[in-house]
Amino acid sequence: MQAYETIAAPAQAEFVEKRSRFIGYIAPVKTEEEAMAFLSEKRAQHWDATHNVYAYLLRENQAQRYSDDGEPQGTAGQPVLEVLRREGLTDVIVVVTRYFGGILLGAGGLVRAYSHGAKIAVDAARRLRMTPCARLRLQFDYSFYGRLSRLLPRFGVKTAASDFGAAVTVELLVAQEQKTAFLKELEELSAGQVHPEEMGLSWEDMA
Repeated sequence: MQAYETIAAPAQAEFVEKRSRFIGYIAPVKTEEEAMAFLSEKRAQHWDATHNVYAYLLRENQAQRYSDDGEPQGTAGQPVLEVLRREGLTDVIVVVTRYFGGILLGAGGLVRAYSHGAKIAVDAARRLRMTPCARLRLQFDYSFYGRLSRLLPRFGVKTAASDFGAAVTVELLVAQEQKTAFLKELEELSAGQVHPEEMGLSWEDMA
């Protein structure tokens, strides 16, 4: 399993080119149903727009789809999709809405405009780098807490939860590629007294 990049939340940006108004929207989605629901929402919001062009890329089945929505073939949806590919994003949809301003842009102008609409939407969003992580539960005496706290940053480990009761209980997120080395260090540091319980695998933003 490899890390991938997506975005944290919907974002938007807009610009005007020769009196045509372009609004770029981007949103995180995990399924084609979620992507089409977001598209439907934007089409309803901009029912009076000249075009609502879109493209999406998903990890699920490596699905990808785009539409020129009435613009000349190859001048709108595909350029938007190419921006997502270049930016290395997945599990996202971009919709670029156009209100025609009365001046034709030509094929090259349309490609540049829709590419720019997608790019500024991407730039407006906060990126996430999702990494496959092991979730580990540890329980230990208070005397071990300081040593563990110094160990965690060396392996980029995040604390997902902690409970300070009779003993300390923590849930840690460890990048899968760091797990073996981290567990070895933990065993040495605790002299084999701390026994992690594996809680499964999850995708986490470890930045």
